[in-house]
Amino acid sequence: MPRTRCFLHLQGQLHRSCLFWGPFQRGYAESSDVGWFRSFFVHKVDSRKDAHSNLLSKKETSSLYKIQFHNVKPDCLDAYNSLSAEVQNQLHHDESYPCEVIGSWNTWYGEQDQAVHLWRYSGGYPALTECLDKLHHNKEYMEFRKERSKMLVSRKNQLLLEFSFWNYPTPRTGPNIYELRSYNLKPGTMIEWGNHWARAITSRQENNEAVGGFFTQIGDLYMVHHLWAYKDLQTREETRNTAWLKEGWESTVYYTGEEGGREKAVHNFSGIMTMPLIRSMESRIMIPMKFSPLQ
Repeated sequence: MPRTRCFLHLQGQLHRSCLFWGPFQRGYAESSDVGWFRSFFVHKVDSRKDAHSNLLSKKETSSLYKIQFHNVKPDCLDAYNSLSAEVQNQLHHDESYPCEVIGSWNTWYGEQDQAVHLWRYSGGYPALTECLDKLHHNKEYMEFRKERSKMLVSRKNQLLLEFSFWNYPTPRTGPNIYELRSYNLKPGTMIEWGNHWARAITSRQENNEAVGGFFTQIGDLYMVHHLWAYKDLQTREETRNTAWLKEGWESTVYYTGEEGGREKAVHNFSGIMTMPLIRSMESRIMIPMKFSPLQ
């Protein structure tokens, strides 16, 4: 093809690409030469300019979150819940500790005999360090840890930041069930995820079901957690079905792979093939413990 015709053909393709790509979307710059070339013409968040933790997290707060997953011996679950309620309630209301319990749950559907705790440290890493130093000198707390260890099969935790576009987690009255949807993203795709969900979250606000959205800083990396609240399982089903009727939800789901984690490949408007951003996902349905601020 003559050079002039090639240039005109490329110019037309770029014009159509710019028309259909929204201001926050970002194609896979790594996936093809076309994607790399298009990146010069599409306004997007560039992950190479700064750490994604700075680009995606809330600027007005410096809160750090910790999520704990405790797998409990089946015959110890009631004793574990009672012991955790007593100690965590004390820490939650002690103003000398810069931490608070956001929510505590037992898994209902998902991994069984499991407790999930979400903490917030107001002040970031310095607050976390201060809290840990005080706890190591707290004899009552150290005795609690020894007793708790007898009840556990395994445990793990992650340090999280909250997405800037998600709701700020605040106490709720019940009764509610909670769904924790956890996504293991492909490395390098956190910015894409954030750009799409910054718009998609507006489709999930009518029933006040969005509780909080977080991404890991330490622990399993490129992990995202979305926390939702529903009156019951039937309300969950109806709310999720209603979201499909809203403009923009379907494209976000198919692009990010949110709905069921299905491996889909869909054509976007510029003709570039895109793949879901996730490697795997998990859904937990959880029941709040009696002392949990999220009921």
